[in-house]
Order: sequence, then structure tokens, then C-alpha cells
Amino acid sequence: MNSPSVAAETFGVAREAVAGLRVRWLGRMEFTSALALQEEIAAKKSKDRSLSDELLLLEHEPVYTIGRTPDRSSLLGAAHLPHPLFSINRGGQATYHGPGQLMGYPIINLRGCGQDLHRYLRWIEQLLIEFLADYGIAASRRESLTGVWVENRKIASIGVGVRHWITMHGFALNVCGDLSPFNHIVPCGINKVAMTSIEKETGNKFSVVEIGEALERLALDRITDLRIAYEEQLIKV
Repeated sequence: MNSPSVAAETFGVAREAVAGLRVRWLGRMEFTSALALQEEIAAKKSKDRSLSDELLLLEHEPVYTIGRTPDRSSLLGAAHLPHPLFSINRGGQATYHGPGQLMGYPIINLRGCGQDLHRYLRWIEQLLIEFLADYGIAASRRESLTGVWVENRKIASIGVGVRHWITMHGFALNVCGDLSPFNHIVPCGINKVAMTSIEKETGNKFSVVEIGEALERLALDRITDLRIAYEEQLIKV
């Protein structure tokens, strides 16, 4: 199992880019501030392709979001929601973000990864599946449903946006704490879905900071997988 390391003492300080990926822990942040930061980084990367890809790790204050879809039935009307709601430029239906949930926002130039959104989504899923295995959680994909599951329980949601082949948004991994805010919506538009967390699946308490620090290490190891697959494809062609 991954465990806290000496690196946790400096977690929160932006690292120098490793394997072309710069990871930043941002702590607890309002959704609007995180969105503005993503847009700023993505705009810079679209103008300067030499800039490193980034992974922002953080927690949000309680918030609901929904993607660019005319079908808003997953909000169940929205007027009853106990926290703010934002419509954003990602795919997918309504979801909840809040304390106890690790948010991961990879801002990656997919031009170096084959401009393949499907491959990118599968890479995020595989990263989380492999990560959860270190905690004894047998997570998996479900056919035609983006995200990560433990049997029929959803432990991580994924929703991405792409602009000029630069990614935004990303994944939400349930670590600990209160999952009841999901009861006010139809999470990801999936009826009767059960939400779970690392804490619920293991019976052990973990902090979001601890999980973020461990996931950072794996992400730095696995970012090359996304690019190598594309480079091997080019060689075959």
C-alpha cells in the first residue's frame, strides 16, 4: 500500500516538471478560482507548446456542476440544491464536489498523445484503477460508462473538456467524508447509482492530502504511458 513519505512534507509546493508533467497541490479552493486557473494555464499552453503539462490536485468547497448538455434532468430541477451549481465546458451530467474528495485536473496537450480523447479517458481510468489497487480496492471500468467503479458502486467520476487539444477538468476521487450531497441529484445521470469512497471500501481513514501525495507519485510514473502508446503507433505507421 502507498503510505505517506518524506515528500508529503513538501506536498503543496509546485514541483519541477518530471517527465514533462508539473504537479501542484492547491489545497481547498473555490470552484470558480480553480476554473479560472485551468483556463489561464490552458490558454498559455495553446500559445506556447513548449510549456509542461500540468496536473492540479485540490479539494473543492461544496459545489454541483453539470456539463454541456441540453438534458438537465440529472439535476432534478436544481432549485432544491443545497450548494451552488455551475454549468461548465465538460462532457457529462450532474455531479457533486466537496470536502473529502480529491480533484485532479490534468491540463495536457493531446497533440503529443495522438489527439485521441478516447485514449486519454482510458488513461485516467487506468491510473485510478491501478492507484486504488494499492489500497486493496478492486476497481474497474463499466462498459459504456466513463468512470471508475467497485462492483456496482462508483468511486471516481471523470468529465473532461478539450480546447485546441488542451485538456481541462478531469477526475473526482471520493476519499472520505459525507457522500449525502449526491442524494440531491442523479449522479452522472445514472439512476440508483451508489456512491462509495476509499474510506467506505477499506474501513480506514485517509486524508485527501495523503491520497493526493500518493497519487502524484503514480501520475508522474504513468504520464509517459499516454505518450509512449502514441509514439509506438507512429513507428508502426
